[in-house]
Amino acid sequence: MKNLAKACLLMMVAFFMAPGAHAQISIGISISAHIAPPALPVYVQPACPTDGYLWVPGYWAYDNDAEDYYWVPGVWVAPPNPGLLWTPAYWGYDGGVYGFHAGYWGPHVGFYGGINYGGGYGGVGFAGGAWSGGSFRYNTAVVNVNTTVIHNTYVDRTVINNNVTVNNHTSFNGPGGVTAQPRPEEVAAMHDQHVAPTSQQMSHQQNAHMDKTAFASANHGKPTNVAMNKVGGAHFNPQGQRAPRANNANANRPNTNGQPNQQQHTQQANGNTRSNAQAQPQQHNAQQQPKQ
Repeated sequence: MKNLAKACLLMMVAFFMAPGAHAQISIGISISAHIAPPALPVYVQPACPTDGYLWVPGYWAYDNDAEDYYWVPGVWVAPPNPGLLWTPAYWGYDGGVYGFHAGYWGPHVGFYGGINYGGGYGGVGFAGGAWSGGSFRYNTAVVNVNTTVIHNTYVDRTVINNNVTVNNHTSFNGPGGVTAQPRPEEVAAMHDQHVAPTSQQMSHQQNAHMDKTAFASANHGKPTNVAMNKVGGAHFNPQGQRAPRANNANANRPNTNGQPNQQQHTQQANGNTRSNAQAQPQQHNAQQQPKQ
């Protein structure tokens, strides 16, 4: 538990570290591991429940005590202020270790390792919507929203590329994984004023850490609770169906006697979501890519 608190603190202070030029150095490494994170699970994105919420994709966090990764579900969250966008966290392999680069809020989306998280995060930028004044407009060709309560929507399918094959090492940047380098606009975004994850986001990770089924040693890299519609809200399984809440009160961190299994994985794009929140969820086969 001490290491978790330390990791959270390091994630906060990482925002004030100076960025470097290498692909692995964005705004500082907050924690490191000697084993690779499991592949990203493919899952259906739950519908955005509230106007103004933004999607934060799920990611593998690491527990030093258990020497194990655990899955932090993707979730819709309120940004700290209108106009801010989320740059996802990512793992980067460099110098024999896997370093965790914490996510952050800023006026532009920065470098997140070229990882295809889906849900609008296809490796570069964010294609799931944009701010217009003080309101956020959602691209329902990419993200899933509850259109009965959210009306600021549009459809832009030009960001979808159906001819991209994704390998099974999309959970980290570096040798053996994604070899993307920061683009000029991403380098510029590194120098923006950044805002740390909100207290709700930190609480969300801590809750995931308390769920013993979230650990790779228990789920073999295939977590059951992969996403939530909001922090403290409903849990969803990879098929987009509501999943039982984890019994966190009695959940102890598992002991890991070896490296978590690497899973064969084909990451699907656009968060594997439906553009119509009224319909049954489906998984997309296309990887979302930004326009060149």
